[in-house]
Amino acid sequence: MNICFIGGGNMAIALIGGLIDTGFPAAQISVVEIDAANRERLKSTYGKIIVFAEQGQQTIAKGDVVVLAVKPQQMEAVAVQLGPLLSGQIVLSIAAGIRLTDLASWLLVPTSNYRLVRAMPNTPALVGSAVTGLYSFPMLAEQQRENVERIIGAVGSFVWIRSEEDMDAVTAISGSGPAYFFYFIEALEQAGKELGLPEQTARKLALETAFGAAKLARQSTEDPATLRARVTSKNGTTERALLSMEANHVKQHIITAAKAAAARSREMGDELGKA
Repeated sequence: MNICFIGGGNMAIALIGGLIDTGFPAAQISVVEIDAANRERLKSTYGKIIVFAEQGQQTIAKGDVVVLAVKPQQMEAVAVQLGPLLSGQIVLSIAAGIRLTDLASWLLVPTSNYRLVRAMPNTPALVGSAVTGLYSFPMLAEQQRENVERIIGAVGSFVWIRSEEDMDAVTAISGSGPAYFFYFIEALEQAGKELGLPEQTARKLALETAFGAAKLARQSTEDPATLRARVTSKNGTTERALLSMEANHVKQHIITAAKAAAARSREMGDELGKA
């Protein structure tokens, strides 16, 4: 499998690094990047990959999978140029908010010329711990599906989504989700400082507790509610904290916030589709 990235920003670099770390041959990766500084960064970090200043027929034809890793606002212009160069490749978009129906209309060629896949990775891809929602149109053949999974799986886990409308929920839960956890860690750290702990001590306690709780929840066969109950002794400190959260409707506020993110994702899809 040959992979051609259009765009060489942080997410592309995360995917390239993940692929190489899993043993994928660097010589089978090419990148089209218009920014000279990004091209130099790519060349210095991954010397064996091929980096181009602009896309062309030979660049695209070499790729079995073309990964669109440009900013959402640039997608239409890139797709218009890309469409005539396609001949059966998988086009994998990792641009937030771009619907496949819009991408297909910008490519301006029959869908028989390509297969479209939309991916919603999240920022833990930078440390190989992403979770990515995937949706394809038209349906992929088994080998094509495996190729997509190898690329996305290089930076973490993934789930296939049943309909593109569900991508708004994926964006709200996992796409934006890391920020929610950072926010909670930030709050725990602040509480520690207000309780008299040194800043570095409060930060380490908050970070390591978050990491340990996530690891335990991931490895346990029990659901989060059961795990929470197991550490909540009657009339103890944890119960007192949780009762305070319940009184302040913390859980409902989190749910409401995630729904707000999903609504904004739908709005962005409408806005970007009209670009």
